[in-house]
Amino acid sequence: TAEFEVKGSCGMCEKRIEKTAKSVKGVESADWNLETKMIEVTYDESKTDVDKIKAAIAKVGHDTDKYKADDKVYSHLPACCKYEREETKSE
Repeated sequence: TAEFEVKGSCGMCEKRIEKTAKSVKGVESADWNLETKMIEVTYDESKTDVDKIKAAIAKVGHDTDKYKADDKVYSHLPACCKYEREETKSE
């Protein structure tokens, strides 16, 4: 089981994020929390890893701590699914 942040803002996001995570071979369950923006995934380590799950989620428009969704994919999300994106910080 792993837990990590996934950006999103509504129930449609929740369905999309969970469906995508579960579509990764080896993922047994996925539960994204709208309040905390955290997803908990249970998966078979011999079939997949957290990296592959994060990459799959980013491909459908949701940023994770490691992967940023493509701007084109993000721009096609419904208006209610648009979340505040972090720009690359230069400190």
